[in-house]
Amino acid sequence: MADLSFILQAVTKANHAESVRALLQLPMAAQVLVSVAFARTKGLDSIQDCLKPLATKTKCFVGIRNNITSIQAIKQLLALKLDLFAVDTGSRMTIFHPKLYLAANATDAIAIIGSANMTFGGLHNNIEVSTRMALDLAGNKADKEFVDSVVSAFDTMQASHPDHVFKIKNEKHAQKLFDEGRLADEDVIVAPATGSHVKKGESDDLSPMKLNKVLPPHSGKAKGKPIKLAAPVKATSATVPHVPTPAATGLKYLVWKSKPLSERDLCIPTGANTAPTGSMGLKKGLYDHIDQRHYFYDEVFPDLTWKADAPGSKTLRAVATFELVIKNVSYGQFKLQLSHKTDTSSATYKQSNFMTQVHWGDAKPLIAKNDLLGRGLYLYRKDTTPPEFMIEID
Repeated sequence: MADLSFILQAVTKANHAESVRALLQLPMAAQVLVSVAFARTKGLDSIQDCLKPLATKTKCFVGIRNNITSIQAIKQLLALKLDLFAVDTGSRMTIFHPKLYLAANATDAIAIIGSANMTFGGLHNNIEVSTRMALDLAGNKADKEFVDSVVSAFDTMQASHPDHVFKIKNEKHAQKLFDEGRLADEDVIVAPATGSHVKKGESDDLSPMKLNKVLPPHSGKAKGKPIKLAAPVKATSATVPHVPTPAATGLKYLVWKSKPLSERDLCIPTGANTAPTGSMGLKKGLYDHIDQRHYFYDEVFPDLTWKADAPGSKTLRAVATFELVIKNVSYGQFKLQLSHKTDTSSATYKQSNFMTQVHWGDAKPLIAKNDLLGRGLYLYRKDTTPPEFMIEID
């Protein structure tokens, strides 16, 4: 009889990455079957070292046409030289959603069946649940029949739906799927589609759930191709990297992510005699590759209408439209002011401090909230004329 155990990821200390790595170390494994709806490189990175020695014995089914499985992850899986199958239902109304990890040798098998995708969150930080089964193939007929039925079900799916369940042959084939829009691009992070909108303009005060989290790796390197902006880049002596090109027109795409938000960022007074400023400095955040003195003015906001405070002033101001999304709830659009200091001879500039700020204005009551401390701020841009922006805090 199968030996069963339960995984409740993030709520307990157990996570799926450790469990899948242990599964892949089953001695003398002769067969591996993986099925996931979504695959991303950081998820694959966490199990790849254990998967690679078994690649020639591995069959992997991955869902596509879901805006999550990426061409980068598919190419990384192809590089392992395993048998890789895409599952495309041909409709957004039905998605391929099973999550299964199975390894078997002549006498034993281990299966993990539950909700964990091959993404970093799925294998580490999301609240995911699975049943882990240790199966005795040699001594228990039911266990062997179970494993045989699992393998047979996927083989039957492949044989019965050859147009929808097909082998990805090589990188050229993967590129074709990407060009057809059936694979996502990890280098372009698109703003989330927010289905909920606040009804009365007030925000809840629910703090983040305290869970067992694993920090994802952060390279700090620039990604993507240069974007061609609608207006010429303002003249500066600095050379700065460009933000990535959106995968398709009309999308809001990520151009910056903050470090964990502080009381200063959120304009929360730290004491009775401390007055909040009403603004947030735009710094490097988690974008180690940028020069914070130039990036926002030259790359993110260059095509706004900037005006000096007064003739000869070295402080410029502009107004842009931002949708404000907090904890996956949209609070609508706000006209927020931006300011930028152009004085390159100042101590602030010479010390490589930030030169651009966003002023919270009417959004301040939603921003100055203790439950937002430690969260991240994500800034997205949409290449309309004039450009539109989204600020997400989560």
